[in-house]
Amino acid sequence: MIKKVLVANRGEIAMRIFRSCRVMNLPTVAIYTHADRGALHVRYAEEAYCISENEADTSYLKPEIILNIAKKTGAAIHPGYGFLSENADFARRCEEEGVVFIGPSADIIAKMGIKTEARKIMEAAGVPIVPGTKEPVSMENVHAKAKEVGYPIMLKALAGGGGKGMRMVRKEEDLEAAFRMSASEAANSFGDDAIYIEKYIENPHHIEVQVLGDKYGNVIHLYERECSIQRRNQKVIEESPSPFVKEETRKKMLAIAVAACKKIGYYSAGTLEFMMDKDQNFYFLEMNTRLQVEHPVTEACTGVDLVRDMILIAGGSPLPYKQEEIEFRGAAIECRIYAEDPESNFMPSPGVIRVREAPEGRNVRLDSCAYAGFEVSLHYDPMIAKLCSWGRNRESAISNMRRALREYKILGIKTTIPFHQRVLQNSTFLKGNYDTTFIDTKFDKEELKRRENNDPTVAIIAASLKHFEQEKEAAARATTVPLVGESLWKHYGKLQMSANNF
Repeated sequence: MIKKVLVANRGEIAMRIFRSCRVMNLPTVAIYTHADRGALHVRYAEEAYCISENEADTSYLKPEIILNIAKKTGAAIHPGYGFLSENADFARRCEEEGVVFIGPSADIIAKMGIKTEARKIMEAAGVPIVPGTKEPVSMENVHAKAKEVGYPIMLKALAGGGGKGMRMVRKEEDLEAAFRMSASEAANSFGDDAIYIEKYIENPHHIEVQVLGDKYGNVIHLYERECSIQRRNQKVIEESPSPFVKEETRKKMLAIAVAACKKIGYYSAGTLEFMMDKDQNFYFLEMNTRLQVEHPVTEACTGVDLVRDMILIAGGSPLPYKQEEIEFRGAAIECRIYAEDPESNFMPSPGVIRVREAPEGRNVRLDSCAYAGFEVSLHYDPMIAKLCSWGRNRESAISNMRRALREYKILGIKTTIPFHQRVLQNSTFLKGNYDTTFIDTKFDKEELKRRENNDPTVAIIAASLKHFEQEKEAAARATTVPLVGESLWKHYGKLQMSANNF
C-alpha cells in the first residue's frame, strides 16, 4: 500500500501527478533546484526538498539524493516523464532499496529502453517493425549501415525519446554531421550517445496506442492518439481518436499492442508508438515505458485517471476494469503550450510571465505550472502547459479548443498560442488528413507572422496601461488648498480617493 508519493520531476507534470494524489488523499513530496525554488509544484506539495549542490546546479538527474529523500520520507517515487522516467538503473535501485517505483519493472524498462532490443522483442511478438539496424552504429560503420537501410534514414537515440537525438538524413554527404549532432544531443539528454538507424517513411502518420497493465497479467488498451503535428520531431498537437485511421486498421493495431504487452509481461501505463503510411500500413517505432505528455486526451475520452491507476498498480492492486468496461466517448485535442517564438523557428522564449489569464468553462482542461510572475528558465524544457478540450465529436472538440485559446492570455514571453490558433483554422488539419510534414508543407508560417505583426491587441493593452499609470500618477501629484477649517486628514483622503478612481 502506497502512503506517500514523491515526484522525481518538475513543472506541469509534477502538478498533474500531485493533483491525483490529492484526490487519493496521499501526501506528496516535491524536489526542486535553486532555479525552481519559486515553482508551483514546490508550493503545492506537503513537503519539498532542494537537490541542488550550489546555485548553478540545475540538474534533476540525482538518483542518489532522490532515493535518500524517498527513504527519509517513506514515499514511493513517480518519475513523470523525461529525466529518470525511463532509467532502468534508477528503477532497479528503487527495487533493491525497498522504494516503490511507480512504473514498470526495471527489466522491462531496460529491454524496451534500448530501442534496438525493443525492435527485436516486438518483432518476435508479431509486431511489424520499421526496417533498420539491429545494433547501434558508430562513426566507423555508419556509412555502410545507412546504405544497407537505404536513404532517406532517421538517426535515433538508443536510450531515449521525445525527439532528442533524432535527425533525418536524405543524402550521404550530410550523414557525418547529423550523426555527430545526434550523438551529442543523446549524450546530453540521456547520458548515452548510442545511435541506431531506421528507414525514414515518407509522409508518415505518427500513431500511438495507450496501454495499461497490472502485475497479474491483465492488459487493456485505451485506444489510440494521433500525434503527427510536430516540430523538430517533437509533438505539439495531439488528438484522440485519430481522424486518419480506419476502423479495421484500428482494431488490428490495438489487438497487436495488447498481445505484445501480455507477451512481455508489461505492467503500469505505457505507450506503443507506430508509424503509419498513406495505405494504413503501420510499423512499430518504440515503446515508452512511462506516462506520456499527451495522456490527457486519452483520459478525456475514456474517463480513466492514468496517474491514479499507475499508483494503484504499483501498490499491488489489479486493474480496476476490464477491456469491455472501457467506453470511448467523443473526441479530444491537446495543444502543448511552449515558451517559444513560432515566428523564429520555435526558438525558446525565456523570461518572466507578466500577465496570465487561464481559459475556463465546460470541456476544457489545463495542466500548467505557469503563473503571473513565474520566470521561464532556459535550463529546462520550454513547455509550460497542456491545454486539452473535449467534444462529443471532433468538430465540437475543435470549437471548444478555439474558444479556450482565445481566452488564454500570456504576456511577457512569446508562446505557441498564436500557432495553435492558426492550425485550428487550417483546412488540411480540419480535414484530418495531415501527417508529420504538416508544419513544413501545409502550414503558412508567413501568414502567422503577418497576423502577429498586424494584431493591435497587445499594443492597445500596453497603451491603455501606460495611460492609466500616467493619469494615476498625475492625480497623486495634484495639490489643492484645503478648505478653510477642513481637516488635513480629510483633505489628503480625498486626494487619495481621486487617484484611485483612475
